[in-house]
Amino acid sequence: MHKSRLAVAVIDCQGGDLGEHATFWASALGRVAEDRPKDPKYRDLIGPDSEMRLLVQSVDHGPRVHLDIETDDISAEVARLTRLGAREVGKCKTWVVMEAPSGHRFCVVGPQRPDFEKNANVWED
Repeated sequence: MHKSRLAVAVIDCQGGDLGEHATFWASALGRVAEDRPKDPKYRDLIGPDSEMRLLVQSVDHGPRVHLDIETDDISAEVARLTRLGAREVGKCKTWVVMEAPSGHRFCVVGPQRPDFEKNANVWED
């Protein structure tokens, strides 16, 4: 048994100044852009803990939005999603990049939000 749920919508930004992109999206969405990022490729768009996380990310590919699915067992969640028809595209740091049958990319990541245990879906393996 493992748990997972939708955790983060990631706005992929190609080129330009990531801080400026973060400021735009934070202002447009009623959030606050993170001012001291842990990694220069990412900026959190800070909002209420009860809402899904939003993040801007510097990328080499064209701009798009992708989703992150958080889980307490990445291997089990990748296997479950593979059975549903997704395929693994690669690994990055501690997460797995996947592609849905529709061609959309998404990531499977560790828990991201403080209420994960309480509100995640439970899957029988």
